[in-house]
Amino acid sequence: MNEIYQWIKGRDSEILYDIERLVKKESPTLEKKFADLCREEIQKLFADHLNAQPKIYEDDKFGNHLRYQFGESDSQILITCHYDTVWDQGELSYYVDGNKAFGPGILDMKGGLVIAIWALKALKELDIPLKNKKVVFFCNSDHEGVASPHSRKIIEYEAKKSDVVLVPEASASYTNALKTERKGILRYKIHASGKAAHAGNNPEDGVNAIVELANQVRFLDGLTDYSLGTTVNAGRIKGGTGVNVVADQAELDIDVRVKSMQEANRIKEIIESLKPYNDKATIHIEGGIVRPSMEKTEQTEKLFAIAKNCGSKFGYEVQEASVGGGSDGSFAAALGIPTLDGLGAAGVGPHAKEEHILIDHLSKRVALFANLLSEIDQSWS
Repeated sequence: MNEIYQWIKGRDSEILYDIERLVKKESPTLEKKFADLCREEIQKLFADHLNAQPKIYEDDKFGNHLRYQFGESDSQILITCHYDTVWDQGELSYYVDGNKAFGPGILDMKGGLVIAIWALKALKELDIPLKNKKVVFFCNSDHEGVASPHSRKIIEYEAKKSDVVLVPEASASYTNALKTERKGILRYKIHASGKAAHAGNNPEDGVNAIVELANQVRFLDGLTDYSLGTTVNAGRIKGGTGVNVVADQAELDIDVRVKSMQEANRIKEIIESLKPYNDKATIHIEGGIVRPSMEKTEQTEKLFAIAKNCGSKFGYEVQEASVGGGSDGSFAAALGIPTLDGLGAAGVGPHAKEEHILIDHLSKRVALFANLLSEIDQSWS
């Protein structure tokens, strides 16, 4: 049996205990004081298991970001993950039901963060040194819903120095699948301005901004093309001042997912060239590409093949998947750096109230990650 798996097998409860520590330190993206409490717990985990101290990137809006380094080689492996969650404080609670552990951010992606820490711990405890590459482990807190505006430059800077980038986001659903492709994301806010009027006395004098945006939504929805993997979602619309007033203001939020940067640029040009349907109305468009697509390359396939072989060493069948959710790994992939995603916990329900992980997969995911690190160190050039 594989040496690493032999060491970690049967330690699911220990790994879960560390995950529980982080999950109970709730960390909503926009609540810096809570995020920083979680960040402090992460630092305790690194200190407990790896005797490591971080470089701290102070952030005045989000939780502070952490950079750890293991080794001194000129060649580098980057592990990048986030510790913020979509959940408001107190919205969900941690609990275990059979083989499932539930809680805010447990799948996305505190479980994966702990799995990556334990992978490094396994190599340390087994005295399997990484001789040819150092590991940089970066943890950010400005991911969910805001697309890593402060940490993106750090991630890209580290990625450019790296041979490969590994991302312990959740696996694809209940499968053992790693993620070799992710869709790019565009986000837009469209403001419409019209003219207010009394809805009963003189509606003909008004220009309804809500109607203008309704026409825009009909057109934008038509850009969805499932055969291309392109989806355009009108996620939120608001406007007007009262039911008896012709609305003079309205705004619309649009989310777009695309499989390639070529398609991203095509959709970008269409949306940014929109004109009012009513020539008496005006529209103003804000936004653009917030996450590039993570497109599979020959190097990605090579990296996945190594991971698949690592899993076979202890009977863990690794699959691959293409998904629509966003990841900071996309920043690295867009720079041409081989990137493998989905190395975190197995489970379902990211961003859903039933978010949970499978406990009996934890040791296997640690073994996969640790074997992958060792194999990349030995064979990747």
